[in-house]
Amino acid sequence: MNSAGLGASIIAARPAVVAVLAARFRDLDLAEDGFADAAELAMRHFADAPLPANIGGWLHVTARRRIIDRLRREARLTQLIAEQPPEPEGGDMDAVSLFDEQIPDDRLRLIFICCHPAIAPEARAALTLRVVCGVPTERIAAAFLMAVPAMFQRLTRAKTKIREAGVPFETPPPHLWTERLQAVLATLEIGYALAFQDAASSEPTADLGPEVLRLTDMLAELLPDDPEVLGLAALVQLAEARRAARVDDQGRMIPLSEQEPALWNDRLIGSAASLMRRAAQIGQSGPYQLMAAIHLTHSRRKGEGHTDWLAILRLYDMLMVLRPGPVVAINRAVALSRVEGPEVGLGEIEALGSMQLERYRPWHAARAHLLAQTGDRVGAAEAYRAALALNPARAERLFLEMKLQETSA
Repeated sequence: MNSAGLGASIIAARPAVVAVLAARFRDLDLAEDGFADAAELAMRHFADAPLPANIGGWLHVTARRRIIDRLRREARLTQLIAEQPPEPEGGDMDAVSLFDEQIPDDRLRLIFICCHPAIAPEARAALTLRVVCGVPTERIAAAFLMAVPAMFQRLTRAKTKIREAGVPFETPPPHLWTERLQAVLATLEIGYALAFQDAASSEPTADLGPEVLRLTDMLAELLPDDPEVLGLAALVQLAEARRAARVDDQGRMIPLSEQEPALWNDRLIGSAASLMRRAAQIGQSGPYQLMAAIHLTHSRRKGEGHTDWLAILRLYDMLMVLRPGPVVAINRAVALSRVEGPEVGLGEIEALGSMQLERYRPWHAARAHLLAQTGDRVGAAEAYRAALALNPARAERLFLEMKLQETSA
């Protein structure tokens, strides 16, 4: 098997294996390190050899042995080692899931587990993205508008809390799902946002987009009476519906307003509209439903030939009430510029300026776009350079470089 195929198989097995290791050793760091050791060995061992029938089982057994060896070498947790059951002859190659079928997916189970209420609310989504999805700490820090050392400390504290508080690594019963649901939804939202930034699906987080689509669809089936679950599922479907239109022939990102609607996926748009109708019938509005409504309004350009920017601005006004924050404010400013002119939108963008947003690439990109529209080419070029300095994915980088050229000509 080639290295790309082998790597994909290992990544796919990660959630189940880490879940089992974490449940057994009650330590996320041990679980992650053990999996990393097993994955590294697998990449060498199977580079020129056929994969075993159950790569997850192989990784689980190998990681478990590496962890026990490490515990013995470090001469600690002797009681934990003594409690380990005898190693079965030939290895327990099929023991890759400890969980019942209340949540019929290993990754979704582990998300619910990592969103335990004992963990600080601000750490749950970040921890889950790191442990369950394997997102690098640097990318998580950028998503939360935090410095990398601060995010590393947050993750470390969360893992320590799990270890010291004896948080159980087991699927919560359905009556306890509600207390974890907001953190689960936030995790899926941020995970999808990380993937969505990579328009060409060329980054290590490329698989997160289709994966979050699958998980939100599954969550909507498990909790069909929760309007916010339906709203998030609709939001992801609407964003994924535009995947085929997001890059041009040169691999450059195409902004939403310039995409070719004929390339948008009618099936996903129709499914999202159906989910939103179901959510509306329940009658409890929330931020995910509002975000989905914004995306659905954009999707109507396919049939109507234009975008109702005033409706989008009104939706952002409501979203600012329910979930105020810099990301929503930036998007609202862009919508405002479409309704009242670029000078007005730029004024809103400039008013948001802060040290926190200096690390947020979309703020620089939106500012550059509006500066260019007002005729300030020098300021626009400077803002495009600031956005490029923040490590965009390839498709966005190519787009920003093109815009920089245009403003610098």
